[in-house]
Amino acid sequence: MTSPIPVYLDCDTGVDDAVALAYLLASPAVEIVGIGTVSGNISAAQAARNTLDLLTLAGRDDIPVAVGAHDHLDHAYGGGAAWVHGENGIGGVVLPRAEREPDPRTAAQLLVELSHAHAGTLHIVAIGPLTNLAHALELDPTLPARVDAVTVMGGAALAPGNITPAAEANVYNDPQAAAALLAADWDVTLVPLDATMEHTMSEEQRGMLLADPRPFVHAVGEILDHYFDFYLPTYGERTSALHDPLAAVVAAGGATPARAPRVPVVVDVSQGPGRGQTIADLRGQRLGARDHDGVRIRVVLEVATPVAPHLIETILAH
Repeated sequence: MTSPIPVYLDCDTGVDDAVALAYLLASPAVEIVGIGTVSGNISAAQAARNTLDLLTLAGRDDIPVAVGAHDHLDHAYGGGAAWVHGENGIGGVVLPRAEREPDPRTAAQLLVELSHAHAGTLHIVAIGPLTNLAHALELDPTLPARVDAVTVMGGAALAPGNITPAAEANVYNDPQAAAALLAADWDVTLVPLDATMEHTMSEEQRGMLLADPRPFVHAVGEILDHYFDFYLPTYGERTSALHDPLAAVVAAGGATPARAPRVPVVVDVSQGPGRGQTIADLRGQRLGARDHDGVRIRVVLEVATPVAPHLIETILAH
């Protein structure tokens, strides 16, 4: 049997981060070896509290959780997205407070140390703004040589953005950090809105989580309630997009992208209307996916198989 892939998870623990966390904890293909938090859906400190509380409910107090960047590279944190994720980031659900506190290291320090402990095998799964990863690259420019792969939920290639017409929220929150990550010499899989908006969870599937007697799984079902309300005007029914969970599933090998060419991607770091746009060179793709020679960025445009059934099945089977 193949050993689980060691994963460092970088997140801004809101609702869909909690679902992604539940999946990664349950998947036999991966083993979370550390978590760093960043400001995005909620502040980095609150994200760490949410993560610690969720891990305690899941019986996984062995996983270190480090608080990362509160502010972004060129601007201060501007507040979370309470209308999407609730005032506390997890749909207003109040979890039992974990006894333990965050790791004394910063998220960047934790990542660098884990890259040495798991040199050549560590997989980074980044589902929030990319500030911590930019700090880690600055702290240790040799980091990419020890990281096997990076999976990022972020960007919009051909789809419209969700924070501006051009930009997806994770990249928009810190375009400079996203640009630094995409410029580094490592294998990156970018899972943008093109794919994530096409995968949703139904109310029936959420009900399966709510019906689970385990406090952690039940809590994840509760946390989704506010998120389902947010997405009602978008989809015309109570459901939710699977942004961060799709990235987690792709990282763990639970879904194979149907279209994911390796193409150059640059980030607009200007202060203009294109700020935060991920500009993917998708020219020449009309006759089928075509990889650019020497490019290490894979852009997931389509995952054909519905992801929610696999997601729910994995979480419930654990």
